[in-house]
Amino acid sequence: MKIDIVTPLGRIFQGEIKEATFPGIEGEFGVLDGHAPLVTTLNPGVITIKKNDGKEELIAINWGYVEVTPDHVNVLVDGAVPVSGSSESEIAEAIEKAKQLIKDATDSDALVAAVEARIESAARNL
Repeated sequence: MKIDIVTPLGRIFQGEIKEATFPGIEGEFGVLDGHAPLVTTLNPGVITIKKNDGKEELIAINWGYVEVTPDHVNVLVDGAVPVSGSSESEIAEAIEKAKQLIKDATDSDALVAAVEARIESAARNL
């Protein structure tokens, strides 16, 4: 399945994936190849992408929309920060940017704490 994640500043991620998990307006949901078509709003949170090689990528978002078709996922978000890097300092910087993006997008301390915990936990596995 293919995925495109785009912000007003440009494409954040594009490629073939095995599955993806999104912070939907009614709760977190996953998408696999062959998923039924849907369009929904995304809340502030983390998109988790599992690539075909088994590696995971995390992308923190502030809000947006996702369109799912059986073989393609289009994601339009207002702001996004990939939580990745080739060194510990790059990953630490990305984590701080992701935390700030979420803090700016919501006034829910519980959501901010949950997203921060998820980002830091996943970053340890990078």
